[in-house]
Amino acid sequence: MNFLLPIDIKKLPQPISYGQKIMLTGSCFTEHIGNALAKLKFTILQNPNGILFGPDAVCKSLLSYKENKQYTAAALFRYNEIWNSWQHHSRFSGMDEETVVKGINASQQAAHDFLAKADWLIITLGSSFTYRLTHEADLAGEAISNSVANCHRAPASWFTKDMLETDEIITMLADCVSQLKAFNPALQFLFTVSPVRHIRDGVVENNRSKARLIDAVHYITNKFESAHYFPAYELVIDVLRDYRFYDIDLVHPNYAATDFVLEKFTENCIDETSQQLMQELKKINIARNHRPFQPGTKAHQQFLQSHFEKTKALQEKYSFLDLKEELVYFSQV
Repeated sequence: MNFLLPIDIKKLPQPISYGQKIMLTGSCFTEHIGNALAKLKFTILQNPNGILFGPDAVCKSLLSYKENKQYTAAALFRYNEIWNSWQHHSRFSGMDEETVVKGINASQQAAHDFLAKADWLIITLGSSFTYRLTHEADLAGEAISNSVANCHRAPASWFTKDMLETDEIITMLADCVSQLKAFNPALQFLFTVSPVRHIRDGVVENNRSKARLIDAVHYITNKFESAHYFPAYELVIDVLRDYRFYDIDLVHPNYAATDFVLEKFTENCIDETSQQLMQELKKINIARNHRPFQPGTKAHQQFLQSHFEKTKALQEKYSFLDLKEELVYFSQV
C-alpha cells in the first residue's frame, strides 16, 4: 500500500553543482535550504535583507542589489530606542544609527558583487499580503503608502494590509527577472513557494494568498526559459499532508518534513557528481559533531587522525571547498 501521494517533480535541465554561486532570498523556508547548502560547502549568499515574505519586498530588494543601492540615515526610523529600516529584517536594527547604516550598506555591496557573478537565484515566496504605511506612521524612512518588508512590531494602525492581485505579482516578478537577466545574462532562477502556513491571516486567506503566488510563479516559469519551479509547497501540503510533519505551532514544517523536502531538492535539483560529494561531506559533518566521553583516549585520537586524513584528501581533491574549520578540529591529536 502506498501511504504517500506520488508527485512528478521535473528535474532541472542543468542541475546545480559545486563551484557555482547560489543566492537565496525570501521567506524563512529559504533559510532551511540555504543553511543545508552552506553546511555542505556550497557557495551561497542568503537573504541579504534578512527574511522577506512578499513578492513586492523580494523584487524591491533584488533590484536594489542590481543597482547597488546605498542607504543613508534618512532611510531609517527610530522606534522604542532602536533604529530600523522598513526594507530590512530586524537583525540589521540597532541603537546606533551609523552602525545600522554601515551594516545595511555592507550587505548591499556584498549582494551586488555576488549577484553579478551568481549562477543561481533561489526565490521562496511566502505570502501575497503587503503592508503599506499610513499617516499614523509619522516617521522618517519611507514615504506614506510605500510597502514595507518588515513591520518591526510597530502598531497595526501604522499600516494598511492588502492582498496583491495575481496580475500585480506577475508584473513584479516579470520585471524583476528581466532586469536581473540584463544585469547577469547567465543567471538561472529557481522559484519555490513556502509551505509555512500564515494562519494569522486566516486559513481561507492563507490559501488564497498561496494560490496567487503559485499561479504567478507558474506564469513566470512558462514565460522565461531560465526560470524553474521546485514544489516545496506541494511536497509538504499534498504529499506529507499530516500534522505530525509540523512543529507544535501547526504552522512550520518540522525537521522530518524539512529533511524530506531537502532530499527531494537534492535528487531533482543537484547533479549526480555533486550528490556524491555531498554524501562525503555529510560523513565529515557527522564526525565533526561527534562528542566523545573521553577525549584523551587513544581511540578518540585515532578517530581524529583518520578524519583529518579524509578531510585533507577531500580538500586537496576539491580545491573549491573550504574545510579549514574541519581540518583544525580534526588536528587536535
